[in-house]
Amino acid sequence: MDRDSIQERFGIIGKSAALRHVIDQIRLVARTDVGVLIQGESGVGKELVAHAIHEMSQRRHGQMIIVNCGAIPEGLLESELFGTEKGAYTGAVERRAGYFEEADKSSIFLDEIGEMPQNAQVRLLRVLESGEFSRVGSAVARKTDARVIAATNKDLSREVEAGRFREDLYYRLSTVIINIPPLRQRPDDILPLFDQFLHRYTQEYDSSPRNLTSDARELLGRYRWPGNVRELRNVAERMVVLLRKNEVTAEDIRPHLRGVSASGASGGLVKVERDDFSDEDGDRSMGLVYRALVELRMEIRELKEQINQLAGGGSLHLLPRKLLKRGDSDLVVVKADDQEQFESFIEEVPYEIAADEDAPAGDGQPKDAPAPLIEEDKPLPTLEDAERRLINEALKRFDGNRRQTARALGISERTLYRKLKEEEEAGDGSD
Repeated sequence: MDRDSIQERFGIIGKSAALRHVIDQIRLVARTDVGVLIQGESGVGKELVAHAIHEMSQRRHGQMIIVNCGAIPEGLLESELFGTEKGAYTGAVERRAGYFEEADKSSIFLDEIGEMPQNAQVRLLRVLESGEFSRVGSAVARKTDARVIAATNKDLSREVEAGRFREDLYYRLSTVIINIPPLRQRPDDILPLFDQFLHRYTQEYDSSPRNLTSDARELLGRYRWPGNVRELRNVAERMVVLLRKNEVTAEDIRPHLRGVSASGASGGLVKVERDDFSDEDGDRSMGLVYRALVELRMEIRELKEQINQLAGGGSLHLLPRKLLKRGDSDLVVVKADDQEQFESFIEEVPYEIAADEDAPAGDGQPKDAPAPLIEEDKPLPTLEDAERRLINEALKRFDGNRRQTARALGISERTLYRKLKEEEEAGDGSD
């Protein structure tokens, strides 16, 4: 099967050299039973590549078993993979086959393999080396002929160095490594993908065709797509569902891009050319620096919104290297609704955040002003303490409803649960 046929059959859209190289690798490894490790950022299409490998192999007549190692609780992962005997643990009321038994004579796709706990890694290594395993609660050895295709968005070599992933398992999994480049390194694939998704969703939702203007195409090409193909697909779907016109402009797309404001400012539109770097290490280093800067920018924006909530509304301005003319403290919270009047209150000096524009010239605060967030005579709280107080205050406000709390704080429920768990563990440790 040639490259174009593979792309058409499995819906792999794109014409970049990097994508063509991935398809060539799929063609070579599919005909064998060799283990494959697919590496790439979240959203690049690792599962799509795994499906292509399985469907082009001699095992295509069996169903490929898909296991998300990061979604299964640590205590259940081994029983899910290898099965359980009745009475092996509380709740094991019947004998049950695991995924490796179900994948016999077929393929098993272990997604997010980097999240697998070490005790399960030991048992997986045995399966890879000998094809043998035993159900949880049984000493009887069983055999399976399952081809393992694994995927991860982590650098497993670094996980090995950090002691979080077994070195012997890494070498066993990485017989063949297929690296899927992120979308920002495949600019030639962005517009074909977006056009294909627009076409798909106009048919799915029985909508009129959508046409991109030149400025919209230029915006899509400059954006760095931190969520890769998954993010691009979501944006295309929104354009079909939410837009009530046929012409899609840059202004229609911009509010739906992470880190891109409606006014056009963007921390996500900085374009980094590969020619600016002399080697692969430099490119990777700049990519890491860029991602850190974007994440920092987003965290600062979230912190600003959280402070705004505690301050009781109004617009807060974080202005580096500026200080109120009539304020002497090192850190002042500025609340102002009129930008022009606000600018008249400040001048260039060491650092700042600022005060209410209606404050009288005397003590700098109106008579009924709320207490400042940070009092001058008290030490500054750490960011960890401030975050903990904010979460606890939000939980009280919503009567312990974690979903409403997460939505109000602008974070996911999973992030909120993790932070609460970290706080609980820190409290247990202090006892």
